[in-house]
Amino acid sequence: MPDPEVLRYVAFSGDPSGGNPAGVVLDATGLRDDEMLAIAADVGFSETAFLLPRPDGLDARYFSPLAEVSFCGHATIATAVAHAEREGAGTLHLRTRAGDVPVRTERTADGAWTATLTSVPPRTVALGDGDRRDLLALLRLSADDLDPALPPRVAYAGAWHPVLALASRERLAVLDYDMAGLRRLMAERDWTTVALVWRQEAATFHARNPFPPGGVVEDPATGAAAAALGGYLRESGHVEAPARLTVLQGADMGRPSTLSVHVPAGTGGIEVSGTAVVIPD
Repeated sequence: MPDPEVLRYVAFSGDPSGGNPAGVVLDATGLRDDEMLAIAADVGFSETAFLLPRPDGLDARYFSPLAEVSFCGHATIATAVAHAEREGAGTLHLRTRAGDVPVRTERTADGAWTATLTSVPPRTVALGDGDRRDLLALLRLSADDLDPALPPRVAYAGAWHPVLALASRERLAVLDYDMAGLRRLMAERDWTTVALVWRQEAATFHARNPFPPGGVVEDPATGAAAAALGGYLRESGHVEAPARLTVLQGADMGRPSTLSVHVPAGTGGIEVSGTAVVIPD
């Protein structure tokens, strides 16, 4: 069979020099798991998404350069925009390994494409004392660096992410951690990224996301973590739903990204929206 076409987009930015790059394969029919992993490694971005058409929708698979992950938000946004540019606006119904994820695309008055995914229903669990100590030590953080108003939890909206809220933007700006050690801990716990956040104001958060399981020091925009954060804030009563949040990420990497998060009332999925544009050759 011929080699599949691999597209390259950035998500959560209208500027190809910002946002989070993702590989996109709109038709991965016939590709084996090892072939998808090899393509993701060759692309070299934090994630590459692969669509496999089926009669009632689309299967979506996500691979980092090192392993498959259950769900990836920025690659979903990139994939939906790439599909819409070819087939028109609408809603894709993606069946991911985490569950069903609808993604709605639309074109704004200025011609930009945006996509909005709705995550699987989120949930949170406690971060055990031992894991908390190990995580802080590996991230070279102390308990004094944390914001006591937002206690640590492990949050899920398609993938698991420990959420650590820091007390200052200055501390968030310093990311220096034991990558090998953190990778081992995260593999043992099935955590995808660590969501480090700082709350600037009630509805605005700054975030950084170490991603050593994917072989990436840091992710510049993490849609799955933004959805998990929205679920954490709602479940813990730190926002009054419905609420609209802005997550600013990637600035410390020189790849500024903006993620818009809608937290509905109830227990349903969290909406994460953003733009995506093709990366020029």
